[in-house]
Amino acid sequence: MAIYIEYQKTINAMKQMVKKGVVPGISYAIIDHHQIMANIIGDQEWVPYRKPLLDNQIYDLASLTKVVGTVPVILQLVQQHLLKINDSISKYLPEWKYPQVTVRHLLTHTSGIAGWIPHRNQLPPKKMLKAMLGLHINQNFDRKMVYSDTNFIFLGLIAKRITGKPIHQLITQMVLKPLDMTSSGFNPVDKKRCVPTEVMHGKLLKGTPDDPKAQILGPDCGSAGLFSTVSDLIKYCQAILYPQTDPAVLTPRMTNELFHDHTYHGSLGRSYGWAVRHKPHFYIYQSGYTGTGIAIQPDRQRAFIFLSNRVHPKRPNIPFLAYRKHVVETFISEK
Repeated sequence: MAIYIEYQKTINAMKQMVKKGVVPGISYAIIDHHQIMANIIGDQEWVPYRKPLLDNQIYDLASLTKVVGTVPVILQLVQQHLLKINDSISKYLPEWKYPQVTVRHLLTHTSGIAGWIPHRNQLPPKKMLKAMLGLHINQNFDRKMVYSDTNFIFLGLIAKRITGKPIHQLITQMVLKPLDMTSSGFNPVDKKRCVPTEVMHGKLLKGTPDDPKAQILGPDCGSAGLFSTVSDLIKYCQAILYPQTDPAVLTPRMTNELFHDHTYHGSLGRSYGWAVRHKPHFYIYQSGYTGTGIAIQPDRQRAFIFLSNRVHPKRPNIPFLAYRKHVVETFISEK
């Protein structure tokens, strides 16, 4: 049994974020081997009234949807021999005109997909997807990691072409249910449990995705749209840390692939969905625009779940980024 660590530096860093008004509040969990610490700090909202944060409330995960949902679905399709990592995406999306782009490029954000879609966030779903499939690739293809939601929207479309089911349905069936993540899903029914995000068009978003692409594409959005709680994300992180005892989603061998750089010459710092970092200790990391983040250290059997609502009451709250970075790095550095 590992010696229990208090993580006081990490907790103090989060308390400072709330004390300085960077975010209304934070729900967090720290996993250290088989020991778990979970708690809340601050408020769930300031607008229209200040309300205290409650245990196990539901958050808009934003881009954590990519690694919690879409990546496990794609890798399960690989396990089932329905898809290959190095398949051309044109095999599944014939509308796409650049067959050199593979599933691996999408997963590692090295596809080089570029181009501007005028009035993108005002387009209906079919026109938005048609416009995305009409984009081009540039000199960054296979040479530079450029983070883009389009990569994961394409992955969702590929999964749909293979199974006939939209990506949100697949995430529910292939990830959430097997891991017993009963408070997680899309379009939460109990919106009272949801921590609100920004005020948009005079309305406080609560249980509605903050991401405009997720709002438009709905069940076909593989990049955002998932809502979850600290308790459910603990189950997810444990499945990544201990796949040999909880192989309900990914095999141990496939899970191990998450801890390697799969970009050009293994040099661009990206695994399947996750950022791969080595300082001060090895870990994988993914964040979400709404103020979320997960860091996992497989060799130290540790994980950190950070949930806040950065965009409440309004975006972009740029100072938040440095504070969250400091909190995550403090966790990674704790001995």
